[in-house]
Amino acid sequence: MHQPKGLSEYVDMAPLVFFLGGTHQISAEMTPVLSAHPQVMATLVLLLSALSLAAGGKLLVVPVDGSPWLSMREVLDGLRQKGHEIVVVAPEVNLYIKPTKNSVMKMYPVPFTQEEMDENFHAFSRDIFEEGSFLERFLKVYQRMKRVSDLVISSCAHLLYNKELVRYLEESKFDAVLTDPVLPCGQILAEHLSVPSVFFLQGIPCGLDFEATQCPNPPSYVPRIFTEHTDHMNFLQRVKNLIFDIPNYFLCDFVFQPYAKLASEFLQRDVTVPDLLRQGSIWLMRLDFVLEYPRPLMPNMVVIGGVNCAHKKLPQAAIPFHF
Repeated sequence: MHQPKGLSEYVDMAPLVFFLGGTHQISAEMTPVLSAHPQVMATLVLLLSALSLAAGGKLLVVPVDGSPWLSMREVLDGLRQKGHEIVVVAPEVNLYIKPTKNSVMKMYPVPFTQEEMDENFHAFSRDIFEEGSFLERFLKVYQRMKRVSDLVISSCAHLLYNKELVRYLEESKFDAVLTDPVLPCGQILAEHLSVPSVFFLQGIPCGLDFEATQCPNPPSYVPRIFTEHTDHMNFLQRVKNLIFDIPNYFLCDFVFQPYAKLASEFLQRDVTVPDLLRQGSIWLMRLDFVLEYPRPLMPNMVVIGGVNCAHKKLPQAAIPFHF
């Protein structure tokens, strides 16, 4: 059962709330707790008021390439307009991560070519959307994920063991790390730098986001991937939903175990990927329950679905509403 946060925990969290734009970004789940603790609310308001008078913060960004980066880029533009200093760390070989005027880009070399990466990522995208039986789709995705995983693990290792770049990051004294935990390289770096982390994600394979946050994940109404079920299932569909969780253990083993080994070696202590993910201070979930099936949320999860959508005015005919 989730316990209400104490005063010290909210004070530790305040810089992260400040990064995200102020008190109006605190999730709805926190409201009852704050209402029940007026001293906590008063302290937060006082602290955030003081922060708003100070200079902008310093944010380290360790993005995941592809569509996650395209979504994150919109958020970074907004943070830069608020006066925050942003440093983005990325491999020299990538799909979409390019220098922008709103951030400092720090790139590091990797041991593979642009052609190798493009071929593997495009083939992975094709395999996901191919039709066929569950077993055929699972085996294809498994094999392709193994190849893609080898590339990203190699990229992560070359970031962590780039002594010159890591020394620069250590000396920069960042206030927080913004990263997508689907590839936990950014969180390994956050642990090394001893700074709080903000997660920006849509979801993590194998339900690790549920495990790391101790969020309920009942197979009775949270549909599993590939099942094509909705949140309304009969008994047999619920049994099938439960069975479809079994392959996740194999997927997680080869996808995330190398990160656990790399993190343990780099941090010089035994850690698992769930251990790393539990350190996330705020989870910014790119979900929208207009499109997603219902699922539980924890108090440090903030739903921001549509944050990367184009903003257009409604046509005049759609504006008037009568209640």
